[in-house]
Amino acid sequence: MKRTVVIIGAGFAGMSAAAFMARAGWAVTVVDKGATAGGRARQLQAGGYTFDMGPSWYWMPDVFERFFAQFGKKVSDYYRLTRLDPSYRVYWEEGHSDIPADYNALKDLFERIEPGSGARLDHYLKEAAVKYQIGMQQLVYKPGRSVSEFLDWDVLRNVLRLDVFTNIKKHIARHFTNPRLRQLMEFPVLFLGALPENTPALYSLMNHADICGGTWYPEDGMFSIVRAMESLCRELGVEFRFGEEAREIRITGGTAKEVHTDKEVYRADAVISGGDYHFTEMHLLPAEYRSYTEAYWDRRVLAPSCLLYYVGLGKKLDGVLHHSLFFDVPFDRHAHEIYADPQWPADPLFYLSAASKTDPHAAPAGCENLMFLIPVAAGLKGDHPELQDRYFDTILRRLERRTGQSLAGDIHYKKAFSVSDFERDYHSFKGNAYGLANTLKQTAILRPSCQSRKVPNLFYTGQFTVPGPGVPPSLISGEVVSREVVKHFQR
Repeated sequence: MKRTVVIIGAGFAGMSAAAFMARAGWAVTVVDKGATAGGRARQLQAGGYTFDMGPSWYWMPDVFERFFAQFGKKVSDYYRLTRLDPSYRVYWEEGHSDIPADYNALKDLFERIEPGSGARLDHYLKEAAVKYQIGMQQLVYKPGRSVSEFLDWDVLRNVLRLDVFTNIKKHIARHFTNPRLRQLMEFPVLFLGALPENTPALYSLMNHADICGGTWYPEDGMFSIVRAMESLCRELGVEFRFGEEAREIRITGGTAKEVHTDKEVYRADAVISGGDYHFTEMHLLPAEYRSYTEAYWDRRVLAPSCLLYYVGLGKKLDGVLHHSLFFDVPFDRHAHEIYADPQWPADPLFYLSAASKTDPHAAPAGCENLMFLIPVAAGLKGDHPELQDRYFDTILRRLERRTGQSLAGDIHYKKAFSVSDFERDYHSFKGNAYGLANTLKQTAILRPSCQSRKVPNLFYTGQFTVPGPGVPPSLISGEVVSREVVKHFQR
């Protein structure tokens, strides 16, 4: 008789865990309140436009290849990848820079901005490659449950090279003096959800992922990954129950015995929650079985939330790339308004994705699919339609000014999505978009445990536990937790 596991949430981490548990011979049921798989990476279709609602950057292709390879598959069995060149564009206060995919062309760009910086980039990336190798091949696959996990000779031998006790802002400043280059190198760590001065220099490995690994686009969008993982899971025998919201994890004799949804009751030998960790603890478990208190959660440093706009433009937008970063206002002030003094930003940085520049299926012929993202502090209140419209008008005017094109009269579709939507749709703690920030005090064993401290057969996966926020880490998180479940039952 197969052991049974119920997984809450069909996001990347939940489906990764489901695939590995099925491969281990378990009977796997995944329940999700949404109508489809994907969680925050779900898809929105409206008016002939197809939007990825969540992640839009495809980095670390090696992680995806590794995931599928463990099931005898390749990424190309499910979707085709295109490397973007330029990778993305950065708009400065004056002018812009296109970031080329070719490394020598990138070095030339650095040299034009700051003479001598090309050679320093070589040195910087040589160090970053070591961190990537050790970090992505060893550290991220550890469950983060004991210091003893890190008593590994290769890790100990290279501990100084990992720069875990230096922040990445200082590390970058040692190599580059030009403010543009510093911002360019600091930008990838924003995906980790913390200020550069609070992020270990270990995460220069993100620069390696950006520059050396490249920026890619999966055919038909990021939802192609969701479809691929769901297809793999079904091939392995995983059962999905969509449109069912988990309401309770029933504890009997100190162990999780049942998952109650709003429609069914599922018996389980083990439960893995890929949903919001805080919500699972505080709303699905009885108080006496919670590992962490509300005070503990309130002390956590959260990654940002977002103010998002999905826009269908009824004409072609000339002179923009697939990915654009608008760093044309003070970077430090907006960062301060996210982390140090949480408030709605006075003059926000923002990101623009124009998927239709690469994917003709993302928009009707002659039209553009645009997604705008303004990072904001988690927990903000008052994201009412008037505020959303005010911010949209602000960033649209900046885009019009940069491109020299009038756009407001050609908007055929617009949908806003913000802090309160993250809370409602995903039960996201304080409306965060990316989970728990990867600060030094919230890395590895200092993150919430992937196994409950009070319910031995209850486990967690996703962006609040190891290894951290992002799509590749979520795939890894599912693998890590499944390994812990199997080990627990073998004991």
